[in-house]
Amino acid sequence: MTVLTAVMIAGIVLILGLIWHRYNNARAPLPEVIELPGGATASAYTQGSDWYAVVTEADQILIFDRATGKLRQEIAIEPAQ
Repeated sequence: MTVLTAVMIAGIVLILGLIWHRYNNARAPLPEVIELPGGATASAYTQGSDWYAVVTEADQILIFDRATGKLRQEIAIEPAQ
């Protein structure tokens, strides 16, 4: 019974270690500086593999190219009806 408990604890520690290692190294690097057009103020940030997006306080989503830092797309957030 003691051996089984030890093996199960070791297995759980191993699985948790693998999960931690996978997610710790999975993040894309954050850009050092994000220049928002027109004096916009950021309220949220998210990123994908080749893009990152900033949600502004003026209810816009600004999508930037990760490689160049150039603005790809602007999306206006419409109020719910």
